[in-house]
Amino acid sequence: MPLTAAEKLLSRKAGYEVEAGDIAVVPVDGAMATDATAPFAIKAFEAMGGTRVWDPGRMALVLDHATPPPNERISNLHVLMRRFADRHGLKLYEVGEGICHQLMMENGHVAPGELFVGADSHTPTLGAIGAFAVGVGSTDLAAVMHTGRIWLKTPRTLRIELTGRLRPGTYAKDVILHLVGAHGIAGATYEAVEFAGDTVEGMTLASRMVLANMVAEMGAKTALVDTAGLEGQELPQALRARLLASGPLEELRADPGASYRAVHRLDVSDLGAQVAAPHFPDNVKDVREVAGVKVDMAFIGSCTNARLEDLHAAARVLRGRRLAPGVRLIVAASSKRVFHEALRDGTVETLSAAGATFITSGCGPCVGTHQGVPGDGETVISSTNRNFRGRMGNPNANLYLGSPAVVAAAAVAGHIVDPAEVLGEAAA
Repeated sequence: MPLTAAEKLLSRKAGYEVEAGDIAVVPVDGAMATDATAPFAIKAFEAMGGTRVWDPGRMALVLDHATPPPNERISNLHVLMRRFADRHGLKLYEVGEGICHQLMMENGHVAPGELFVGADSHTPTLGAIGAFAVGVGSTDLAAVMHTGRIWLKTPRTLRIELTGRLRPGTYAKDVILHLVGAHGIAGATYEAVEFAGDTVEGMTLASRMVLANMVAEMGAKTALVDTAGLEGQELPQALRARLLASGPLEELRADPGASYRAVHRLDVSDLGAQVAAPHFPDNVKDVREVAGVKVDMAFIGSCTNARLEDLHAAARVLRGRRLAPGVRLIVAASSKRVFHEALRDGTVETLSAAGATFITSGCGPCVGTHQGVPGDGETVISSTNRNFRGRMGNPNANLYLGSPAVVAAAAVAGHIVDPAEVLGEAAA
């Protein structure tokens, strides 16, 4: 029977053929938890009688959600994680090393065709390289830590075929915002979203990660981005090594004639900059529909859009310009490695000269833990993935989502604006 990419991957893991709706108990290849979830998982693991993690070499802990710790309580949770990692021989990423999904990719913790679980809802980001990556709760992760196995209901698949070439100033973020707006926040509940098409084939790894990251905003279980074109991308050394060892990438693609819940086709050639307005990620509009909305704070960061190409997009807008009076721009690179690359090529200097403030690589402002909580009545434009009321730590703030270029343009203008207007490309 022709299989979707998700069915094919789970069938390989199960050792027998499964199709949508089938439940399979399968071995995992890797696991991860953050300081937002690991303390609960550790306590659950020990409450279950756990004395040894199933395979210490396949699991990592990441300090990224509240780093450096803003108070004594969280600092003690970090201590708990460090001691657990030391006792069981787990890899632990310290404060400032980066955001969990970026680190898993950069450091080769995941490879194409693998099954990866993470105690974080944006774990599908790792589907950018053709891995079946799912977010789980802390208790489920504790069970994985015991057994190295998990049960999964094989998801139905929504296939999205992207064709055409993105216009200058339009990015993968605009594509996924458009798709989230079109399908809604429950439009792919417990489904695998399969991305394919010539647009995807030409995308960088960073852009593929943006697509996979925000399927969580459609309720999806996982994302699988077609691996076509991936081998030609510039990749971190550890990931390149895993890629070479994973076998022929074409074997991970869906079979011709596979059965989908739906197929959505989008020609991106005419797509412009997109913005999600308060208070839902699917409240998506063309940037021109919300142009003129005054902003107080801009944020470039998160597991969605804080990689080098995102900082480059912002720098293109900010080069030679200054932030509008009364506007603050906070930047958190997705990892220390990305920050160092931006430091070497002058991007950090460009952003800083325009007035941006750099903070620790991590998730703080996106989840409202600290380092960027807006005030009552303030409006924020952000490159993150969620704008639910209170998401950034204040239910009385208004949150808009956009690409790093949209965020940078708003920071310069003092209000939401099409980046093309700031760059003098409005007629392009």
